[in-house]
Amino acid sequence: MIEIRACAVADAVAVSALLEELGYVLPVSRASEHIRQLAGTGSDPVFVAVADGQIVGLIASHLCQMLQYERPIMRVTALVVDLRARRRGVGEQLMRHAEQVASAAGCEFVELTSAMGRAEAHAFYRRIGYEPNSLRFSKRALRRRKGDC
Repeated sequence: MIEIRACAVADAVAVSALLEELGYVLPVSRASEHIRQLAGTGSDPVFVAVADGQIVGLIASHLCQMLQYERPIMRVTALVVDLRARRRGVGEQLMRHAEQVASAAGCEFVELTSAMGRAEAHAFYRRIGYEPNSLRFSKRALRRRKGDC
């Protein structure tokens, strides 16, 4: 049985390990800090999936009002299931939980992004009812150097 619960600072070791499976290196100390910060915003729910006392999945999201939509939306910002727990319904349960949170918050819809090369993830999202509808572009913010205005 899978339990979905709010992520806590004490989960930072597992969160760090799960994010590494997505290719993000986030030291445990930074994961603790991020979990604490996000928990305090009221608009950035993070949940973990727990099976047999072990964290096997994570979903992070952001609730926001956008200029172009009448109601808020939920953006899933991270979804990962431990490699050893995949294909057991954990990801689907995490997404369903996020959708329930979004519904309770009055959101118009749930959206997410996924790296171009994650074909298996794309197939998963389609299977649970998500359709591609845009192409995301990004550019790293310029960092100020000493002496810059």
